[in-house]
Amino acid sequence: MKVKVEFLGHVRNVIGSNREENVEINESASIADLLTALSEKYGASFKRAIYEKSGEDIKSNYIITVNGYLLNQLDGVKTRLKNGDSVTILPIVSGG
Repeated sequence: MKVKVEFLGHVRNVIGSNREENVEINESASIADLLTALSEKYGASFKRAIYEKSGEDIKSNYIITVNGYLLNQLDGVKTRLKNGDSVTILPIVSGG
């Protein structure tokens, strides 16, 4: 199945990619599975940008949405994806 992944903010620079891409993943894959596939595709720089040092938890300064819903409104990284879903990965930007 295919999902559309949109990269916003500096994560686009990390992966050196366009703003969005269609990603082929297994049926009933989760957000965790998608992030693993993206880590394998884009390497250590993507993994360092997205994951805490443990390599399992997403950094708190990232927001990931599925069809406009925040992961904490769904089932977190266990959220199952469906064909045609739209996933957005963006860093939280703050300033002072």
